[in-house]
Amino acid sequence: MEEFITACPRNCYSTCTFRVRVENNIIREILPYPGNLATPEGPCVKGLAYTERTHSQDRINHPLLKTNGGFRRISTNEAHALISEKLSALKDKFGPHSILWYKGSGMSGLTNDLGAEFWKAFGGATTTYGNLCWPAGLEAVRLTLGSVKHNVPWDLKNAKTIIIWGKNPAETNIQEISFIADARINGCKVVVIDPVQTPTADKADMFFSPVPGTDAAFALAMAGIIIQNGYENKEFINKYVSGFDKFRENLKITPEQAAEITGIPPDKIRELAHLIGTSPALTIIPGYGLQRHTNGGQTIRAILSLAVITGNIGKTGAGFNFANLQSYIFDEVKEPLSYYPDEDKDAPFRRSIPMARLGKGMLEAKDPEIKAIWVERGNPVLQAPDSYSVRNAISKLLFRVVIDQFMTDTAEMADIILPAKDIFEYPDIIGSYWSPYVQYKPAILKSPGEVMCESEIYYHMAASLGLKTSLPEPGISNLDHWLEQRIKGVSELTMDDLRKGPVQAAGIQEIAYEDMVFETASGKIELYSDESVLRWNVSALPEYVPVKNEKNKEHPLRLLTPNAGNRIHSQFGNLQLIKNAFGRPAALLSIADASVRKIQTGQRIKIFNSRGIVLTTAQVSSRIPEGIIVLPNGIWMNEGGGGNFLIEGIETDMGFGAAFHDTFVETELSDEQ
Repeated sequence: MEEFITACPRNCYSTCTFRVRVENNIIREILPYPGNLATPEGPCVKGLAYTERTHSQDRINHPLLKTNGGFRRISTNEAHALISEKLSALKDKFGPHSILWYKGSGMSGLTNDLGAEFWKAFGGATTTYGNLCWPAGLEAVRLTLGSVKHNVPWDLKNAKTIIIWGKNPAETNIQEISFIADARINGCKVVVIDPVQTPTADKADMFFSPVPGTDAAFALAMAGIIIQNGYENKEFINKYVSGFDKFRENLKITPEQAAEITGIPPDKIRELAHLIGTSPALTIIPGYGLQRHTNGGQTIRAILSLAVITGNIGKTGAGFNFANLQSYIFDEVKEPLSYYPDEDKDAPFRRSIPMARLGKGMLEAKDPEIKAIWVERGNPVLQAPDSYSVRNAISKLLFRVVIDQFMTDTAEMADIILPAKDIFEYPDIIGSYWSPYVQYKPAILKSPGEVMCESEIYYHMAASLGLKTSLPEPGISNLDHWLEQRIKGVSELTMDDLRKGPVQAAGIQEIAYEDMVFETASGKIELYSDESVLRWNVSALPEYVPVKNEKNKEHPLRLLTPNAGNRIHSQFGNLQLIKNAFGRPAALLSIADASVRKIQTGQRIKIFNSRGIVLTTAQVSSRIPEGIIVLPNGIWMNEGGGGNFLIEGIETDMGFGAAFHDTFVETELSDEQ
């Protein structure tokens, strides 16, 4: 039995390092790797489920061609020939931009860059811009602090107050909970702010449940109290903060007004403001769902202002832990600046459509119209907002290619499915947006059937089309060589370093901004930002703006679609291990709302609005406040999910994000019980 050190490349905070024991090309054990200080206890249940995912009987191991009766297996050569023929014909008749190249975030790694090499040689393609996950918050942090980073995870043990705002790490970032537990042992107060009483809230000293989308009002009211009581750090502000006077003058929301908006009593708002203002070391940990509103960016700016005015930036036990991009040392441009529509009309990727409005963007595209789609590392039919329009747009296309391991809702719509490699079957280098580590992920298994990773697929497609590229030839050693050349000269790190295990990025700041260098126009922390006006047409100051959509008599329940601990968006939930451990997916609603509608736990219900209907199972819970229904995202249609079918495709106030949580619905018992 051989043992390897590897890492999980999924779109997850933790990016866990773990050990894998392999025998006869089968994973036998997945074990912790203590050398990664951020994830010493090993992966979560999803990481442990790789033992099933990698060797699943449901995995697609050969190319599939859609027929009238479903799909039939074809050879790789036949698949590549058919795809080449279709792409060439579409390019000749409509131009290369008639093809949409959709790349999701299902797998991270440097090898993902290789797709651009193929499409440039092809003559271009239409791409997407924006991001479904976190861009409003990223842009808010960048506008304020100049770059996006935070203290290393293990510094949390030095905090004296931790505010977990709209995040549920007990399920979605379990390694963070151990550091928070260490902080509590050291006397730290833990506060959770979340509309829902999550498992994380159970571990808190204080819990606040605001109306979703009103968090900026909560934060700005507390900022006013902090300043009125003289709790602000005047020395820090004078040295390092720009725009404080304008910020202070603009604080109009009183605790009483905030109480009307948020549902938090005024005395509780004052209590938390006092704790924040007097804490010697405050860390705020905001979640990503918090900024999936039309006011998401301004909300993050407002919450971040609490850490700024109290001087909790650049010191141990303190900070604003939204994302830490310090390990992204090989990225030419880091998010949120990774895309603004290109003005060069001759560029290969001169046209992009918004990811938040994917379906409408596809349908509205002209000169040329979108005629085909190539999907890799994504499941847009299920994960994009306004899924009906996405499905409608894809159904109208002349040709569809999907690369995936499983028959997802998107794969079912493909004309040709190409099997995707598992994480253990090809090498890559990955960073983390939580910890400071750069990691090498070796190839430790031989792929089954005719499985290829995207780089190999692109190599063969280029050869079939007669395109000249610098894509590496197929083979593990060739891909390793490409990785070695890719990182050469960019950093002090070498492949020899990375093969030994995870390595902290060179020049890492364990305490972010400890040098008090801020990459803003003023060189200071900017509470007042001219760029926010010029780039996003929002106020130069953090402010509370009500969300775009409001409840009505027909649709009085706000729909929240948070991440669940047993899946990463639409990944892992199809595994039997997950199904056995967690049971059937369900929508959670309050006791009061269930009582009015005569709904009981276990009954089948339909959730609906003017956009459509989703069928699921009810779970009545005292953890859900009245007026809210929770349906975790990523639930496949064959499980009764698909909450995005009910969600309008609208963008956040900055960053081109998706405002998933500004959605209202109604629910009632389904005839199908």
